[in-house]
Amino acid sequence: MLVRALFVGLLILLLTGCGTTQLAPVAERSQRPHKGAAPSHYRVRKGDTLYSITWRYGLNVRQVARLNNIDNKYRIYPGQRLRLRSLASSTPGRSKNIQKKTTSQTPQTRVKNRSTAASSRASTLKSRTPAAGNQSASRTTKSVKTVAKADLPKPGSTSGKKKSAIVGKVRWQWPASGKVIEAFSTRGRINKGINIAGRLGDRVLAAAAGEVVYVGSGLLGYGNLIIINHNGLYMSAYAHNSRVFVKERDRVSRGDRIAEVGSSGTDRHKLHFEIRRDGKPVNPMKYLPRR
Repeated sequence: MLVRALFVGLLILLLTGCGTTQLAPVAERSQRPHKGAAPSHYRVRKGDTLYSITWRYGLNVRQVARLNNIDNKYRIYPGQRLRLRSLASSTPGRSKNIQKKTTSQTPQTRVKNRSTAASSRASTLKSRTPAAGNQSASRTTKSVKTVAKADLPKPGSTSGKKKSAIVGKVRWQWPASGKVIEAFSTRGRINKGINIAGRLGDRVLAAAAGEVVYVGSGLLGYGNLIIINHNGLYMSAYAHNSRVFVKERDRVSRGDRIAEVGSSGTDRHKLHFEIRRDGKPVNPMKYLPRR
């Protein structure tokens, strides 16, 4: 009788435990950085586009297209094998061989080489120094510096009403009206863009004029995602949308409604917004106008 009572009690405990088991929270896997370099090759799967593949690995879509002799329509097909890295970047032994050559030199050779290099640098600097009356050389140097700095982000370089900002020859505006609840971060908890609070159905606007190059949910952790190509150098992304009002190859103007805030691929209503320059994530706060 005692054994039977213990058995019944144990069975009740087991059933109670199973009934209260909780599911693990959904993690935003899009916020985790890709570990290591992109693979040297990639096999195209159904639903992939060249934009979604290069976005996943932080690559420049034009460079990958050139590597694979793909025209400017960027058409790919399932089963196609794409090269993602050039032979130079995918050959780690090359730098090791160079290092071996350097370390295998004798001490006398290294001293002689350093002396020769120092003399060469000194003569190069002397030849580059403009003469006192050479104003054209000075102007050329200044113009080179200006061009180099022209494409750098300038926070706060906004119009009179502070509704837009021109950075990198693109006029940017905020894609949503909510407050920023998570900032861009490259350390700790990685965030490749910013998260903007919102309610279900709030408007999502195109941050700049361009062409819609991706609409779908094939990138893990982004939910319903829209990617816009602005000028070949800059692209922006809008994730976790509920309703989407654009399709691929649509042309949009800055401020056009492209979607509504949702919670697809995440655990709350918000907009995840990214800007990428040459395929690499950059801090959107350096491009958007001050509020």
